[in-house]
Amino acid sequence: MPGLIDVHAHLDDPGRTEWEGFPSGTKAAAAGGITTLIDMPLNSDPSTISTETLKLKIDAAEKRIYVDVGFWGGLVPENAYNASALEALLNAGVLGLKSFMCPSGINDFPMTNARHIKEGLSVLARYKRPLLVHAEMEKGSERHVKLEDDTLDTRSYSTYLKTRPSSWEEAAIRELLTVAKDTRTGGPAEGAHLHIVHLSDASSSLDLLMEAKTNGDSITVETCPHYLAFSAEEIPDGDTRFKCAPPIRDAANKEKLWEALMDGHIDMLSSDHSPTVPELKLLDEGNFLKAWGGISSLQFVLPVTWSYGRKYGVTLEQLASWWSERPAKLAGQVSKGAIAIGNHADLVVWEPEAEFELGNDHPVHMKHPSISAYLGRRLSGKVLATISRGNLVYNEGNHAPAACGSPILAT
Repeated sequence: MPGLIDVHAHLDDPGRTEWEGFPSGTKAAAAGGITTLIDMPLNSDPSTISTETLKLKIDAAEKRIYVDVGFWGGLVPENAYNASALEALLNAGVLGLKSFMCPSGINDFPMTNARHIKEGLSVLARYKRPLLVHAEMEKGSERHVKLEDDTLDTRSYSTYLKTRPSSWEEAAIRELLTVAKDTRTGGPAEGAHLHIVHLSDASSSLDLLMEAKTNGDSITVETCPHYLAFSAEEIPDGDTRFKCAPPIRDAANKEKLWEALMDGHIDMLSSDHSPTVPELKLLDEGNFLKAWGGISSLQFVLPVTWSYGRKYGVTLEQLASWWSERPAKLAGQVSKGAIAIGNHADLVVWEPEAEFELGNDHPVHMKHPSISAYLGRRLSGKVLATISRGNLVYNEGNHAPAACGSPILAT
């Protein structure tokens, strides 16, 4: 199959390599059939919000990546009204921009509002590159629990779920669509594109996005394997490996996500690989409100999508569309995403029928295997070999002797 393209990964390099780092992250990617990663601008230190911080990331990747890696830049209040700063960042090679509509948890990556996003789109339009948005908008009056309440059961996942209701996603998307109309043909931001990352809410939020597409907005949406594999009801008390934002919702919502994906209303998949050190996951304490949020998943997304999707009739062609063709288009990678003459020879060789258990003895190349919510699962779909630009970067458990991935910079 075409090698997978993951447009949403946090490799934490430079500055937080104790969380992951380019070498371990790209080795995990290669072992999972991923031949291209687009690294998010936050969780590294500093965040990638300027030409100077982008250079730090490019330098950190040099001769330390086993697959190709591109970079998103950050849209933050500091640069949103500075068109020349955004243009410099785009000219330096970021493939697009990313912003948050709620606090990101990272000090140098503050949240944006619709005005910031409108400014960003006007610059992106000239480059024909996308803006990726974390679409949750905090509504204090709609928070179903009071965080200062000492009687809360902080080990219960249901407590955490109530702190980030689906109405937050709906509110953010509703706000976002007030400026998304600018991306329509003939609009002031024609050429720009909006992409909603890690959609969790399969009800009102999805309805709004479907309507926007019908209206001609240039907009796409992704979800992630953890929203398709897990449901809130099955998450054990204190198992903070499952904490992420937006949160994993109930089983009925999961079924609706699968339906939307199969019907083409959700455009693509990404990992949102967001690791940290085990201490920040508070695995012993099990406090969902204080633990770091993020699912560690990079190596497993192909077998997870296949294993959980088979009951819905997922085909190999759909896998290639969700994980290769459409992500390549989003990231502007015309030489990737399909097996075709003239394209990069990015391939994954895998056995869909081969089953394996993610036990403690399974080789995992992510830096901290213990924090992955997928441990203990039995999956189908074993990756045998991964080829990136014609180079055999992974074969039957072994990686290439040298890191031969290439940084991807937009031109």
